[in-house]
Amino acid sequence: MTSRKQSQEHQVYLNVQNRVYTCTSCHCHITTHNAILSRAFQGRHGPAYLVGRVVNITVGEKEERLLMTGVHTVADISCKVCRAKLGWKYVKAREKHQKYKEGRYIVEKSKVSREIVWSDDD
Repeated sequence: MTSRKQSQEHQVYLNVQNRVYTCTSCHCHITTHNAILSRAFQGRHGPAYLVGRVVNITVGEKEERLLMTGVHTVADISCKVCRAKLGWKYVKAREKHQKYKEGRYIVEKSKVSREIVWSDDD
């Protein structure tokens, strides 16, 4: 049986040609181009993506935070390999018109890089 700590050390590698975004610190795969729902969001340190799916992250403690669009329950997300803060997860939105964000992620553009993934066929 594998312990929880050991299982967390294994990275998920996204198999999407030329469309992978990685942590700028350690180049661990974080998300794909197709998972980006919007590029018109703001993070703590500037422009950010609203993303539907991320991998290789850890989710921190939930907290109430006053954001530009109102009060939300969020949890910071970090790279599970190098622990760099990447953004946050929307856990709960108070206002009805903000509910679409629940379960989605803000990934700061300055914290990820677009990587070119070459296949064996190239």
